[in-house]
Amino acid sequence: MNNQIAAKAYVEETLQAKRFAVLATEHSGQPHASLVAITPIGGFRHLIFATYRSTRKYRNLAHNSKVAVLIDGQAVNSSGLKEGFVLTALGQAEEISVEEYEVARRAHLAWHPDLESFLRSADCALVRVTVSEYQVVGAIDDVKWWRIDDLAGT
Repeated sequence: MNNQIAAKAYVEETLQAKRFAVLATEHSGQPHASLVAITPIGGFRHLIFATYRSTRKYRNLAHNSKVAVLIDGQAVNSSGLKEGFVLTALGQAEEISVEEYEVARRAHLAWHPDLESFLRSADCALVRVTVSEYQVVGAIDDVKWWRIDDLAGT
């Protein structure tokens, strides 16, 4: 239980501190990675990002909604060494519905005010990733997996 509490705190703190992540998608066996501006919604259960519908990532999501979202939680200390963890969220992505769009848009703009004109584009879609589990990597031999239900129960 102590490890679950620490993992939950780490996940929440990382999501509050980091604004960008690498989104991994796939189509027909070809992986694709994209830098996206993320916003956590519902604590650590959901992440949202915006993309144009004309992008490869959007087309990939239409064929396969399974994604990985890698968030670098590492920081460089005064000695120039990296400290911290790398967090990967695994889950399913879906375009946010018209009914939920305005609330999600406002939340995303609160974290990324510089994206206002991007979000106004008719081609822009907001996508929600429903996270099923997180992988927390502290070092090459320090890898832990946490299911959302395990973290939510702490």
